[in-house]
Amino acid sequence: MGTVIIFGLIALLGLFATVSAFRNKNFLGLAFSVATLAVFGWFTVMTVINSGYPVVH
Repeated sequence: MGTVIIFGLIALLGLFATVSAFRNKNFLGLAFSVATLAVFGWFTVMTVINSGYPVVH
């Protein structure tokens, strides 16, 4: 469960970095932030699909 939270937070930071780099026309930053968003977003989605969403008791 902790892995999904960490991956999700990093993916959200990648999303904010992508928007910021796009607004500032920083193309190198845009490339790295899009790569971060893609990789960690994919890890987040696949971890939720593979492990399932935990049920709170």
